[in-house]
Amino acid sequence: MNLTRRATLKALTGAALLLATTACQSAVDARSSAGDASAAPRTGGIAELGVTLDLVPANVFTNSNAAITTLVGLVYDSLVRYDREGLDPKPALATEWAVGDGGRTVTLKLRGGVKFHTGRPFTSADVKYSLETYTDPRWNGQLLSTAKAVTGIETPAPDQVVLRLEHPVSNLFDLLETVPVIDSETAGDIASGKRFVGTGAFEFESWRPNTDLTFTRNADHWDGAPYLDGLHVRVVPDGQSLLAAVKSGQVHLARGIGYRDAEAAAATPGLRSIPLAGAELQAYVGLNVTAPGLDDPKVRQAVAHALDRDRIIKEVYRDQGYPASLPWPRTSPAYDEELDRRHRRDVGKAEALLAEHGAPLPEIPLAYVGNDPAFTAIAQIVQNNLAEVGIAVKLEPVDSTQFVKQLIGAQFPGLWTTNHSWAQLSPATLTVSAYPFNARRNASRFSSPAYTAAAEAAWTLPAATGPEATAAYREVSEQLLAGGFLAEIGVVLEQFVVRDALQGVDWSRRRELDLGKAHLR
Repeated sequence: MNLTRRATLKALTGAALLLATTACQSAVDARSSAGDASAAPRTGGIAELGVTLDLVPANVFTNSNAAITTLVGLVYDSLVRYDREGLDPKPALATEWAVGDGGRTVTLKLRGGVKFHTGRPFTSADVKYSLETYTDPRWNGQLLSTAKAVTGIETPAPDQVVLRLEHPVSNLFDLLETVPVIDSETAGDIASGKRFVGTGAFEFESWRPNTDLTFTRNADHWDGAPYLDGLHVRVVPDGQSLLAAVKSGQVHLARGIGYRDAEAAAATPGLRSIPLAGAELQAYVGLNVTAPGLDDPKVRQAVAHALDRDRIIKEVYRDQGYPASLPWPRTSPAYDEELDRRHRRDVGKAEALLAEHGAPLPEIPLAYVGNDPAFTAIAQIVQNNLAEVGIAVKLEPVDSTQFVKQLIGAQFPGLWTTNHSWAQLSPATLTVSAYPFNARRNASRFSSPAYTAAAEAAWTLPAATGPEATAAYREVSEQLLAGGFLAEIGVVLEQFVVRDALQGVDWSRRRELDLGKAHLR
Protein backbone atom coordinates (compact mmCIF):
# COMPACT_ATOMS: atom_id res chain seq x y z
CA MET A 1 0.00 0.00 0.00
CA ASN A 2 1.41 3.42 -0.84
CA LEU A 3 1.79 6.03 1.92
CA THR A 4 -0.56 8.49 0.26
CA ARG A 5 -3.44 6.02 0.21
CA ARG A 6 -2.75 4.99 3.82
CA ALA A 7 -2.78 8.60 4.96
CA THR A 8 -5.99 9.23 3.04
CA LEU A 9 -7.74 6.24 4.60
CA LYS A 10 -6.70 7.26 8.10
CA ALA A 11 -8.03 10.73 7.53
CA LEU A 12 -11.33 9.34 6.28
CA THR A 13 -11.52 6.93 9.22
CA GLY A 14 -10.95 9.71 11.70
CA ALA A 15 -13.77 11.70 10.17
CA ALA A 16 -16.05 8.66 10.17
CA LEU A 17 -15.72 8.29 13.93
CA LEU A 18 -17.73 11.49 14.41
CA LEU A 19 -21.10 9.77 14.43
CA ALA A 20 -23.04 13.00 14.65
CA THR A 21 -21.24 14.84 11.86
CA THR A 22 -23.84 16.33 9.56
CA ALA A 23 -21.49 16.43 6.60
CA CYS A 24 -20.81 12.69 6.87
CA GLN A 25 -24.52 11.93 7.02
CA SER A 26 -25.27 14.17 4.07
CA ALA A 27 -22.59 12.53 1.95
CA VAL A 28 -23.94 9.05 2.65
CA ASP A 29 -27.51 10.14 2.02
CA ALA A 30 -26.45 11.69 -1.28
CA ARG A 31 -24.95 8.38 -2.36
CA SER A 32 -28.16 6.61 -1.27
CA SER A 33 -30.33 8.74 -3.50
CA ALA A 34 -28.00 8.79 -6.48
CA GLY A 35 -27.90 6.23 -9.23
CA ASP A 36 -29.78 3.06 -9.86
CA ALA A 37 -29.30 -0.49 -8.49
CA SER A 38 -28.87 -1.72 -12.06
CA ALA A 39 -26.22 0.88 -12.90
CA ALA A 40 -22.64 -0.21 -13.53
CA PRO A 41 -20.63 -0.35 -10.29
CA ARG A 42 -18.51 2.69 -9.60
CA THR A 43 -15.05 2.48 -8.09
CA GLY A 44 -14.14 4.25 -4.89
CA GLY A 45 -15.48 5.15 -1.48
CA ILE A 46 -15.20 3.81 2.04
CA ALA A 47 -18.03 1.55 3.19
CA GLU A 48 -19.05 2.05 6.81
CA LEU A 49 -19.98 -1.14 8.70
CA GLY A 50 -21.18 -1.73 12.25
CA VAL A 51 -20.98 -4.81 14.49
CA THR A 52 -22.13 -5.25 18.09
CA LEU A 53 -19.28 -7.54 19.16
CA ASP A 54 -15.56 -6.79 19.12
CA LEU A 55 -12.81 -8.91 17.66
CA VAL A 56 -11.25 -11.62 19.85
CA PRO A 57 -7.95 -12.40 18.07
CA ALA A 58 -7.43 -15.71 19.88
CA ASN A 59 -10.74 -16.92 18.41
CA VAL A 60 -10.05 -15.94 14.79
CA PHE A 61 -10.38 -19.55 13.59
CA THR A 62 -13.57 -20.29 15.56
CA ASN A 63 -16.25 -18.58 13.45
CA SER A 64 -17.72 -17.40 16.77
CA ASN A 65 -18.89 -13.81 16.30
CA ALA A 66 -19.71 -11.18 13.68
CA ALA A 67 -16.41 -9.29 14.02
CA ILE A 68 -14.50 -12.52 13.34
CA THR A 69 -16.61 -13.58 10.36
CA THR A 70 -16.29 -10.04 8.99
CA LEU A 71 -12.49 -10.00 9.35
CA VAL A 72 -11.97 -13.51 7.95
CA GLY A 73 -14.29 -12.92 4.98
CA LEU A 74 -12.52 -9.71 4.01
CA VAL A 75 -8.86 -10.63 4.59
CA TYR A 76 -8.51 -14.36 3.92
CA ASP A 77 -9.18 -16.81 1.12
CA SER A 78 -9.64 -20.56 1.45
CA LEU A 79 -8.74 -23.40 -0.89
CA VAL A 80 -12.30 -24.04 -2.07
CA ARG A 81 -15.68 -22.45 -1.51
CA TYR A 82 -19.26 -23.60 -1.57
CA ASP A 83 -22.16 -21.95 -3.28
CA ARG A 84 -25.03 -21.23 -0.91
CA GLU A 85 -26.84 -24.33 -2.17
CA GLY A 86 -25.44 -27.84 -2.18
CA LEU A 87 -22.09 -29.22 -1.08
CA ASP A 88 -20.19 -29.25 -4.35
CA PRO A 89 -16.88 -27.40 -3.81
CA LYS A 90 -15.95 -24.63 -6.24
CA PRO A 91 -12.45 -23.32 -7.02
CA ALA A 92 -10.82 -20.63 -4.90
CA LEU A 93 -7.08 -20.82 -4.14
CA ALA A 94 -7.25 -24.39 -5.43
CA THR A 95 -8.48 -24.67 -9.01
CA GLU A 96 -8.57 -28.45 -9.43
CA TRP A 97 -8.50 -31.55 -7.23
CA ALA A 98 -8.48 -35.30 -7.58
CA VAL A 99 -9.45 -37.85 -4.93
CA GLY A 100 -7.76 -41.25 -4.95
CA ASP A 101 -7.06 -44.36 -2.90
CA GLY A 102 -10.66 -44.67 -1.74
CA GLY A 103 -10.67 -41.15 -0.33
CA ARG A 104 -7.29 -41.38 1.41
CA THR A 105 -5.42 -39.14 -1.04
CA VAL A 106 -6.40 -35.72 -2.37
CA THR A 107 -4.24 -33.84 -4.87
CA LEU A 108 -4.81 -30.10 -5.23
CA LYS A 109 -3.74 -27.83 -8.08
CA LEU A 110 -3.19 -24.28 -6.84
CA ARG A 111 -4.01 -20.99 -8.52
CA GLY A 112 -1.01 -19.16 -9.97
CA GLY A 113 -0.15 -15.50 -9.56
CA VAL A 114 -1.70 -15.12 -6.09
CA LYS A 115 0.07 -12.86 -3.61
CA PHE A 116 -0.24 -12.21 0.10
CA HIS A 117 -0.91 -8.64 1.15
CA THR A 118 2.81 -8.27 1.87
CA GLY A 119 3.53 -8.99 -1.80
CA ARG A 120 4.96 -12.46 -1.16
CA PRO A 121 3.82 -15.14 -3.66
CA PHE A 122 1.38 -17.78 -2.42
CA THR A 123 2.69 -21.37 -2.79
CA SER A 124 1.97 -24.91 -1.66
CA ALA A 125 4.15 -24.32 1.41
CA ASP A 126 1.51 -21.85 2.64
CA VAL A 127 -1.22 -24.46 2.32
CA LYS A 128 0.85 -26.88 4.38
CA TYR A 129 1.56 -24.20 6.99
CA SER A 130 -2.09 -23.13 7.27
CA LEU A 131 -3.48 -26.66 7.63
CA GLU A 132 -0.83 -27.59 10.19
CA THR A 133 -1.37 -24.37 12.15
CA TYR A 134 -5.11 -25.06 12.26
CA THR A 135 -4.41 -28.27 14.22
CA ASP A 136 -2.74 -26.32 17.05
CA PRO A 137 -5.23 -26.61 19.97
CA ARG A 138 -4.60 -23.03 21.07
CA TRP A 139 -6.59 -21.77 18.07
CA ASN A 140 -9.69 -23.79 19.01
CA GLY A 141 -10.42 -24.67 15.38
CA GLN A 142 -13.72 -26.53 15.38
CA LEU A 143 -12.77 -28.87 12.52
CA LEU A 144 -9.78 -30.11 14.47
CA SER A 145 -10.71 -33.79 14.14
CA THR A 146 -10.86 -33.56 10.36
CA ALA A 147 -7.62 -31.57 10.20
CA LYS A 148 -5.87 -34.22 12.29
CA ALA A 149 -7.13 -36.95 9.95
CA VAL A 150 -4.73 -35.44 7.40
CA THR A 151 -1.61 -37.34 8.41
CA GLY A 152 0.66 -36.09 5.63
CA ILE A 153 0.93 -32.95 3.51
CA GLU A 154 3.29 -33.11 0.54
CA THR A 155 4.33 -30.15 -1.61
CA PRO A 156 5.91 -31.65 -4.75
CA ALA A 157 5.67 -28.31 -6.60
CA PRO A 158 4.83 -24.71 -5.70
CA ASP A 159 1.40 -25.16 -7.29
CA GLN A 160 0.63 -28.67 -6.06
CA VAL A 161 -0.37 -30.15 -2.69
CA VAL A 162 -0.99 -33.80 -1.87
CA LEU A 163 -3.01 -34.61 1.26
CA ARG A 164 -2.64 -38.08 2.81
CA LEU A 165 -5.51 -39.09 5.10
CA GLU A 166 -5.62 -41.69 7.83
CA HIS A 167 -9.06 -42.71 6.53
CA PRO A 168 -11.73 -41.20 4.27
CA VAL A 169 -13.69 -38.30 5.76
CA SER A 170 -17.03 -37.19 4.36
CA ASN A 171 -16.42 -33.56 5.34
CA LEU A 172 -12.91 -32.99 3.94
CA PHE A 173 -14.06 -30.15 1.68
CA ASP A 174 -15.69 -28.47 4.68
CA LEU A 175 -12.18 -28.27 6.12
CA LEU A 176 -10.71 -26.91 2.88
CA GLU A 177 -13.50 -24.33 2.69
CA THR A 178 -13.11 -23.33 6.34
CA VAL A 179 -9.36 -23.02 6.97
CA PRO A 180 -8.12 -19.51 6.10
CA VAL A 181 -4.82 -19.51 4.24
CA ILE A 182 -2.50 -17.44 6.42
CA ASP A 183 0.94 -15.92 5.92
CA SER A 184 3.63 -17.80 7.86
CA GLU A 185 5.87 -14.74 8.07
CA THR A 186 3.32 -12.68 10.03
CA ALA A 187 1.26 -15.41 11.74
CA GLY A 188 2.85 -14.56 15.08
CA ASP A 189 0.95 -11.26 15.05
CA ILE A 190 -2.51 -12.83 14.81
CA ALA A 191 -3.02 -13.62 18.50
CA SER A 192 -2.21 -10.04 19.52
CA GLY A 193 -4.39 -8.52 16.82
CA LYS A 194 -1.43 -6.59 15.41
CA ARG A 195 -1.60 -7.98 11.88
CA PHE A 196 -3.82 -10.26 9.83
CA VAL A 197 -2.24 -11.04 6.47
CA GLY A 198 -4.00 -13.11 3.85
CA THR A 199 -4.67 -13.12 0.12
CA GLY A 200 -8.24 -11.79 0.32
CA ALA A 201 -9.95 -8.85 -1.37
CA PHE A 202 -9.13 -6.43 1.45
CA GLU A 203 -6.00 -5.74 3.47
CA PHE A 204 -6.16 -5.34 7.23
CA GLU A 205 -5.00 -1.88 8.27
CA SER A 206 -5.66 -1.52 12.01
CA TRP A 207 -7.70 -2.61 15.01
CA ARG A 208 -8.51 -0.45 17.98
CA PRO A 209 -10.07 -2.68 20.68
CA ASN A 210 -13.70 -1.88 21.43
CA THR A 211 -13.60 0.88 18.81
CA ASP A 212 -13.04 -0.09 15.17
CA LEU A 213 -11.21 -1.99 12.43
CA THR A 214 -10.05 -0.57 9.10
CA PHE A 215 -9.31 -2.27 5.80
CA THR A 216 -8.08 -1.15 2.37
CA ARG A 217 -8.63 -2.65 -1.06
CA ASN A 218 -6.25 -5.31 -2.36
CA ALA A 219 -5.58 -4.06 -5.88
CA ASP A 220 -3.80 -7.35 -6.71
CA HIS A 221 -6.56 -9.73 -5.66
CA TRP A 222 -6.69 -12.78 -7.91
CA ASP A 223 -10.46 -12.40 -8.41
CA GLY A 224 -10.16 -8.75 -9.42
CA ALA A 225 -9.61 -5.62 -7.38
CA PRO A 226 -12.59 -4.56 -5.22
CA TYR A 227 -14.58 -1.52 -6.27
CA LEU A 228 -14.41 -0.06 -2.75
CA ASP A 229 -11.31 1.83 -1.63
CA GLY A 230 -11.71 0.41 1.85
CA LEU A 231 -13.90 -0.44 4.81
CA HIS A 232 -14.35 0.98 8.26
CA VAL A 233 -15.94 -1.38 10.81
CA ARG A 234 -17.24 0.24 13.98
CA VAL A 235 -17.81 -1.70 17.18
CA VAL A 236 -21.17 -0.50 18.53
CA PRO A 237 -22.15 -2.77 21.44
CA ASP A 238 -25.63 -1.32 21.85
CA GLY A 239 -28.02 -2.59 19.21
CA GLN A 240 -30.25 0.47 19.42
CA SER A 241 -27.28 2.78 18.80
CA LEU A 242 -26.28 0.67 15.81
CA LEU A 243 -29.85 0.81 14.50
CA ALA A 244 -29.82 4.59 14.81
CA ALA A 245 -26.49 4.75 12.97
CA VAL A 246 -27.73 2.77 9.98
CA LYS A 247 -31.03 4.66 9.89
CA SER A 248 -29.24 8.02 9.92
CA GLY A 249 -26.86 6.97 7.15
CA GLN A 250 -23.69 6.88 9.25
CA VAL A 251 -23.40 3.10 8.69
CA HIS A 252 -24.02 1.30 5.41
CA LEU A 253 -24.27 -2.25 6.81
CA ALA A 254 -25.13 -3.34 10.35
CA ARG A 255 -24.68 -6.79 11.92
CA GLY A 256 -26.23 -7.62 15.28
CA ILE A 257 -29.47 -5.64 15.19
CA GLY A 258 -32.37 -7.49 16.80
CA TYR A 259 -34.84 -9.23 14.53
CA ARG A 260 -37.78 -7.03 15.48
CA ASP A 261 -35.73 -3.89 14.82
CA ALA A 262 -34.42 -5.34 11.55
CA GLU A 263 -37.99 -6.03 10.46
CA ALA A 264 -38.96 -2.43 11.19
CA ALA A 265 -35.82 -1.06 9.55
CA ALA A 266 -36.59 -2.92 6.33
CA ALA A 267 -39.74 -0.82 6.00
CA THR A 268 -37.71 2.40 6.17
CA PRO A 269 -36.99 4.09 2.82
CA GLY A 270 -33.36 3.60 1.83
CA LEU A 271 -32.89 0.46 3.94
CA ARG A 272 -33.29 -3.25 3.36
CA SER A 273 -32.90 -6.38 5.46
CA ILE A 274 -30.90 -9.25 3.95
CA PRO A 275 -31.45 -12.75 5.43
CA LEU A 276 -28.31 -14.85 4.99
CA ALA A 277 -29.86 -17.68 3.00
CA GLY A 278 -27.66 -20.76 2.78
CA ALA A 279 -25.81 -19.83 5.97
CA GLU A 280 -28.37 -21.11 8.43
CA LEU A 281 -27.98 -20.93 12.18
CA GLN A 282 -29.81 -23.06 14.72
CA ALA A 283 -31.12 -21.67 18.00
CA TYR A 284 -30.95 -24.19 20.84
CA VAL A 285 -30.90 -24.82 24.57
CA GLY A 286 -27.85 -26.71 25.83
CA LEU A 287 -27.91 -28.91 28.91
CA ASN A 288 -24.98 -29.86 31.14
CA VAL A 289 -25.73 -33.54 31.73
CA THR A 290 -23.62 -33.60 34.89
CA ALA A 291 -25.77 -30.95 36.61
CA PRO A 292 -28.20 -32.14 39.33
CA GLY A 293 -31.42 -33.28 37.68
CA LEU A 294 -30.11 -32.91 34.15
CA ASP A 295 -28.18 -36.16 34.56
CA ASP A 296 -31.48 -37.99 33.87
CA PRO A 297 -32.39 -38.30 30.16
CA LYS A 298 -36.07 -38.10 31.13
CA VAL A 299 -35.59 -34.61 32.54
CA ARG A 300 -33.63 -33.55 29.46
CA GLN A 301 -36.35 -34.82 27.16
CA ALA A 302 -38.93 -33.03 29.31
CA VAL A 303 -37.03 -29.79 28.62
CA ALA A 304 -37.20 -30.50 24.89
CA HIS A 305 -40.96 -31.12 25.01
CA ALA A 306 -41.59 -28.00 27.09
CA LEU A 307 -40.08 -25.54 24.62
CA ASP A 308 -42.51 -23.36 22.66
CA ARG A 309 -40.52 -23.31 19.44
CA ASP A 310 -43.29 -21.75 17.36
CA ARG A 311 -43.53 -18.79 19.72
CA ILE A 312 -39.76 -18.22 19.71
CA ILE A 313 -39.53 -18.34 15.92
CA LYS A 314 -42.49 -16.00 15.52
CA GLU A 315 -41.85 -13.50 18.32
CA VAL A 316 -38.06 -13.43 18.58
CA TYR A 317 -36.97 -14.24 15.03
CA ARG A 318 -39.98 -12.63 13.33
CA ASP A 319 -40.52 -15.77 11.24
CA GLN A 320 -37.01 -15.63 9.77
CA GLY A 321 -36.73 -19.40 10.15
CA TYR A 322 -38.76 -22.41 11.21
CA PRO A 323 -39.08 -24.69 14.29
CA ALA A 324 -36.94 -27.82 14.50
CA SER A 325 -36.12 -30.45 17.10
CA LEU A 326 -33.03 -31.71 15.27
CA PRO A 327 -30.11 -29.58 14.12
CA TRP A 328 -30.47 -30.10 10.39
CA PRO A 329 -31.88 -27.43 8.05
CA ARG A 330 -34.32 -28.74 5.46
CA THR A 331 -31.64 -28.51 2.78
CA SER A 332 -29.31 -30.88 4.65
CA PRO A 333 -28.82 -34.48 3.47
CA ALA A 334 -29.42 -35.42 7.13
CA TYR A 335 -32.87 -33.81 7.33
CA ASP A 336 -35.63 -36.31 8.18
CA GLU A 337 -39.11 -34.84 8.57
CA GLU A 338 -40.45 -37.71 10.69
CA LEU A 339 -37.58 -37.59 13.19
CA ASP A 340 -37.66 -33.80 13.28
CA ARG A 341 -41.23 -33.90 14.65
CA ARG A 342 -40.41 -36.21 17.53
CA HIS A 343 -39.59 -33.62 20.22
CA ARG A 344 -42.15 -30.95 19.42
CA ARG A 345 -43.93 -29.09 22.25
CA ASP A 346 -46.07 -31.33 24.46
CA VAL A 347 -46.61 -30.02 27.99
CA GLY A 348 -48.41 -33.16 29.13
CA LYS A 349 -45.58 -35.40 27.97
CA ALA A 350 -43.03 -33.15 29.66
CA GLU A 351 -44.94 -33.37 32.95
CA ALA A 352 -45.21 -37.16 32.61
CA LEU A 353 -41.44 -37.49 32.05
CA LEU A 354 -40.75 -35.39 35.14
CA ALA A 355 -43.16 -37.58 37.12
CA GLU A 356 -41.17 -40.63 35.99
CA HIS A 357 -38.02 -38.90 37.23
CA GLY A 358 -39.77 -38.80 40.59
CA ALA A 359 -37.49 -36.41 42.49
CA PRO A 360 -37.64 -32.64 43.05
CA LEU A 361 -35.36 -30.57 40.85
CA PRO A 362 -33.13 -27.76 42.10
CA GLU A 363 -33.32 -24.32 40.52
CA ILE A 364 -31.29 -24.55 37.29
CA PRO A 365 -29.18 -21.63 36.00
CA LEU A 366 -29.68 -20.57 32.37
CA ALA A 367 -26.79 -18.63 30.79
CA TYR A 368 -27.07 -16.37 27.74
CA VAL A 369 -25.36 -13.33 26.22
CA GLY A 370 -26.98 -10.52 28.16
CA ASN A 371 -26.61 -7.70 25.65
CA ASP A 372 -28.15 -9.69 22.79
CA PRO A 373 -31.89 -8.93 22.51
CA ALA A 374 -32.70 -12.23 20.79
CA PHE A 375 -31.02 -14.43 23.40
CA THR A 376 -32.47 -12.34 26.23
CA ALA A 377 -35.98 -12.84 24.85
CA ILE A 378 -35.39 -16.57 24.27
CA ALA A 379 -34.08 -17.03 27.82
CA GLN A 380 -37.22 -15.42 29.22
CA ILE A 381 -39.51 -17.61 27.10
CA VAL A 382 -37.57 -20.75 28.04
CA GLN A 383 -37.80 -19.78 31.72
CA ASN A 384 -41.58 -19.47 31.40
CA ASN A 385 -41.90 -22.69 29.38
CA LEU A 386 -39.99 -24.69 31.97
CA ALA A 387 -41.85 -23.11 34.89
CA GLU A 388 -45.06 -24.27 33.24
CA VAL A 389 -43.99 -27.92 33.61
CA GLY A 390 -42.46 -27.49 37.07
CA ILE A 391 -38.78 -26.70 36.38
CA ALA A 392 -37.47 -23.54 38.10
CA VAL A 393 -34.86 -21.61 36.11
CA LYS A 394 -32.62 -18.73 37.19
CA LEU A 395 -31.53 -16.41 34.39
CA GLU A 396 -27.79 -15.66 34.28
CA PRO A 397 -26.79 -13.07 31.64
CA VAL A 398 -23.04 -13.01 30.81
CA ASP A 399 -20.89 -11.02 28.39
CA SER A 400 -20.08 -12.55 25.01
CA THR A 401 -16.40 -13.21 25.72
CA GLN A 402 -17.21 -15.10 28.91
CA PHE A 403 -19.99 -17.00 27.15
CA VAL A 404 -17.66 -18.27 24.41
CA LYS A 405 -15.11 -19.24 27.05
CA GLN A 406 -17.73 -21.27 28.91
CA LEU A 407 -18.90 -22.88 25.67
CA ILE A 408 -15.42 -23.94 24.58
CA GLY A 409 -14.44 -25.05 28.07
CA ALA A 410 -17.71 -26.91 28.84
CA GLN A 411 -18.16 -24.70 31.90
CA PHE A 412 -21.90 -23.99 31.93
CA PRO A 413 -23.31 -25.07 35.31
CA GLY A 414 -26.78 -25.90 34.00
CA LEU A 415 -28.57 -24.64 30.88
CA TRP A 416 -27.57 -22.13 28.21
CA THR A 417 -29.09 -20.77 25.04
CA THR A 418 -27.40 -19.51 21.90
CA ASN A 419 -27.08 -20.35 18.21
CA HIS A 420 -24.89 -22.97 16.62
CA SER A 421 -23.62 -23.18 13.09
CA TRP A 422 -22.03 -25.92 10.90
CA ALA A 423 -25.22 -27.92 10.22
CA GLN A 424 -25.50 -26.14 6.86
CA LEU A 425 -22.33 -27.97 5.79
CA SER A 426 -21.66 -31.73 5.67
CA PRO A 427 -23.60 -33.32 8.55
CA ALA A 428 -20.53 -35.09 9.94
CA THR A 429 -18.87 -31.74 10.63
CA LEU A 430 -21.42 -31.02 13.33
CA THR A 431 -20.97 -34.23 15.30
CA VAL A 432 -17.19 -34.53 15.16
CA SER A 433 -16.33 -30.83 15.32
CA ALA A 434 -18.81 -28.30 16.70
CA TYR A 435 -18.46 -27.47 20.41
CA PRO A 436 -22.08 -28.33 21.31
CA PHE A 437 -22.13 -31.62 19.39
CA ASN A 438 -18.65 -33.12 19.31
CA ALA A 439 -19.15 -36.77 20.27
CA ARG A 440 -15.76 -37.00 21.99
CA ARG A 441 -15.88 -33.70 23.89
CA ASN A 442 -18.81 -31.33 23.94
CA ALA A 443 -20.13 -28.39 25.95
CA SER A 444 -22.78 -30.60 27.60
CA ARG A 445 -20.22 -33.10 28.93
CA PHE A 446 -22.32 -35.78 27.28
CA SER A 447 -20.68 -39.10 26.42
CA SER A 448 -22.25 -42.16 24.83
CA PRO A 449 -20.58 -45.07 23.02
CA ALA A 450 -23.60 -45.34 20.72
CA TYR A 451 -23.52 -41.63 19.81
CA THR A 452 -19.76 -41.70 19.27
CA ALA A 453 -20.05 -44.77 17.04
CA ALA A 454 -22.82 -43.16 14.97
CA ALA A 455 -20.85 -39.93 14.57
CA GLU A 456 -17.69 -41.78 13.55
CA ALA A 457 -19.58 -43.94 11.05
CA ALA A 458 -21.03 -40.88 9.32
CA TRP A 459 -17.68 -39.09 9.35
CA THR A 460 -15.57 -41.88 7.84
CA LEU A 461 -17.71 -42.30 4.75
CA PRO A 462 -16.06 -41.29 1.46
CA ALA A 463 -18.93 -38.93 0.53
CA ALA A 464 -21.40 -36.66 2.33
CA THR A 465 -24.40 -37.73 0.25
CA GLY A 466 -25.95 -40.95 -1.01
CA PRO A 467 -27.97 -43.83 0.50
CA GLU A 468 -25.19 -44.96 2.85
CA ALA A 469 -24.78 -41.44 4.17
CA THR A 470 -28.54 -41.00 4.64
CA ALA A 471 -28.72 -44.16 6.77
CA ALA A 472 -25.73 -43.04 8.82
CA TYR A 473 -27.26 -39.62 9.47
CA ARG A 474 -30.54 -41.19 10.62
CA GLU A 475 -28.67 -43.11 13.28
CA VAL A 476 -26.92 -39.90 14.37
CA SER A 477 -30.31 -38.21 14.70
CA GLU A 478 -31.72 -41.10 16.72
CA GLN A 479 -28.80 -40.80 19.14
CA LEU A 480 -29.21 -37.03 19.44
CA LEU A 481 -32.87 -37.45 20.34
CA ALA A 482 -32.16 -40.23 22.82
CA GLY A 483 -29.32 -38.37 24.52
CA GLY A 484 -31.26 -35.13 24.82
CA PHE A 485 -28.17 -33.12 25.70
CA LEU A 486 -29.27 -30.36 23.31
CA ALA A 487 -32.81 -29.12 22.81
CA GLU A 488 -33.09 -27.55 19.39
CA ILE A 489 -35.41 -24.58 18.93
CA GLY A 490 -35.26 -23.90 15.22
CA VAL A 491 -33.40 -22.94 12.08
CA VAL A 492 -32.88 -19.18 11.75
CA LEU A 493 -31.14 -16.75 9.44
CA GLU A 494 -28.84 -13.94 10.53
CA GLN A 495 -29.84 -10.64 8.95
CA PHE A 496 -27.84 -7.72 7.68
CA VAL A 497 -29.51 -4.31 7.73
CA VAL A 498 -28.11 -2.48 4.71
CA ARG A 499 -28.55 0.95 3.17
CA ASP A 500 -29.45 0.98 -0.51
CA ALA A 501 -26.25 2.95 -1.08
CA LEU A 502 -24.28 -0.28 -0.64
CA GLN A 503 -24.78 -2.83 -3.39
CA GLY A 504 -23.21 -6.24 -4.10
CA VAL A 505 -23.22 -7.55 -0.52
CA ASP A 506 -22.40 -11.25 -0.37
CA TRP A 507 -21.52 -13.88 2.25
CA SER A 508 -20.18 -17.41 2.60
CA ARG A 509 -21.92 -20.52 3.92
CA ARG A 510 -20.28 -19.69 7.26
CA ARG A 511 -21.62 -16.11 7.31
CA GLU A 512 -18.26 -14.60 6.41
CA LEU A 513 -18.79 -11.20 4.86
CA ASP A 514 -17.80 -10.94 1.19
CA LEU A 515 -17.57 -7.40 -0.20
CA GLY A 516 -15.15 -8.18 -3.02
CA LYS A 517 -17.74 -7.10 -5.60
CA ALA A 518 -19.59 -4.56 -3.45
CA HIS A 519 -19.81 -0.89 -4.40
CA LEU A 520 -21.34 2.39 -3.31
CA ARG A 521 -23.77 4.32 -5.45
